[in-house]
Amino acid sequence: MDLVFIVILVIIALISAIGGFLVRKFFSEKSLHAKNEEIEKSLRDARKEAENIKREASIQARDQAYNNQQQFEREIRAKKNELDKLESRLAQKEENIGNKIDLLDKKEMDILKRERELSGKEKEIMDKEEVYKGLLEEEKRRLEEISGISSEDAKKELIRFMEEEAKLEAVKIIKSIEEEARETADKKAKEIISYAIQRYAGDYVTERTVSVVNLPNDEMKGRIIGREGRNIRAIEAATGIDLIIDDTPEAVIISSMNPVRREVAKVSLERLIVDGRIHPARIEEIVEKVEKEINNDIKEAGEQAAFDVGIHNLHPELVKLIGKLKFRTSYGQNCYVHSLEVAFLSGIMAAEIGINEKQAKRAGLLHDIGKAMDHEVEGAHAAIGVDVLRKHGESGKIISAVATHHDDKPDSVLGVIVQAADALSAARPGARREMWETYVKRIEGLEKIASSFKGVSKAYAIQAGRELRVIVEGRKINDNEIVVLSKDIAKKVEQELTYPGQIKVTVVRETRAVDYAK
Repeated sequence: MDLVFIVILVIIALISAIGGFLVRKFFSEKSLHAKNEEIEKSLRDARKEAENIKREASIQARDQAYNNQQQFEREIRAKKNELDKLESRLAQKEENIGNKIDLLDKKEMDILKRERELSGKEKEIMDKEEVYKGLLEEEKRRLEEISGISSEDAKKELIRFMEEEAKLEAVKIIKSIEEEARETADKKAKEIISYAIQRYAGDYVTERTVSVVNLPNDEMKGRIIGREGRNIRAIEAATGIDLIIDDTPEAVIISSMNPVRREVAKVSLERLIVDGRIHPARIEEIVEKVEKEINNDIKEAGEQAAFDVGIHNLHPELVKLIGKLKFRTSYGQNCYVHSLEVAFLSGIMAAEIGINEKQAKRAGLLHDIGKAMDHEVEGAHAAIGVDVLRKHGESGKIISAVATHHDDKPDSVLGVIVQAADALSAARPGARREMWETYVKRIEGLEKIASSFKGVSKAYAIQAGRELRVIVEGRKINDNEIVVLSKDIAKKVEQELTYPGQIKVTVVRETRAVDYAK
């Protein structure tokens, strides 16, 4: 029973499944048929759209091809027109070139013709030149016979006349240039030359750059030299001087352009001689000690000078430089004493005319401060002093007075006062001295040189040989020639004499007319 029931259930299930399958198949076939119809419709629409696109593309392609063909034809026409123009220009140029070639050929023929003509004329000119040469020689011979002088003498006479005329013209130009130079040239040029001559003049330098140390006996020279010269080398190295040991009995010479070093060396050597112990270590010890003492003396001397003059607020370096002037001389005059004298004289003159007395004293004391450094720094002492004063903050009036105290025309009243005081201090009797032989030799040499020139009547060396006054004969030398004469005399003095400073050459020409009333 149960088995039958199960079989029946199975049969029912199979029938249900087959029925369901048939139902699904029916609906599926219906749906598929609908989809197929839809697809066919889409395909038909797509074919229609494709045909439309194809027709439009074909139309556009034909239009584009037509446009391209039109554009190509236009470009071809343009290129053809351009080529036609080029061909026309080339034809024109070819025609021009042909014309130019014809013209050149014609010119070449003309040139050849002219060359032949010129060759003929050249030959004709050469023939005429030979004839003229003969005529000139004949005329020259006749002129020599008439004048009584040869052509060479005539040339010499002409050259002499031209030289004299050129010389007069040169004198006029020189005078014009000198007048212009006085206004525009550097006024310090001559001073620089004179200071250089003064500093390096042989006799003067020998006299003013050496110190002599006396020895107790000649045996001391050997001890100063030392074994193999070690002592003398130590002295020179420590002091920076040159120690000269020659045949002078019981004396050695210390030579140096630096007066302070020379003083240090002199004092040190004197102490070593007294002490008797002379060896390198002792030399260095003594020199170091003496240097300190000399530096203290320099400082004290500068402070004392400032105190005596009554000026304050001086820079310490300026005080030291004033003290260094104690060891500096100029023409035998001590620069330290000279500066004090100029300061006092400047103060007196300033008080008399009613300007600042202290300022005048300050300028007077500092006017030669450059001389404390002129053995170390190149240049004139006034220019060196200006640089030092400017560096240490001095006022413009003081600097101007120091700068112009040797000028012909100082630019301030203070400068005139300092210049006058400087001249008074230097010119007073006994202030400056020279070696007598050197002085006499220079005076005689100056007058002899001036008298050797043609037309000079008398010559006098005045102002201790600083000026040469030359009197010329008015009939032999005119006003223009005295300019050349003064230059020639000055040039010969420079070449033949050695002297400090500068020498002024003044040529005087005088014309007198004398008559008597009766």
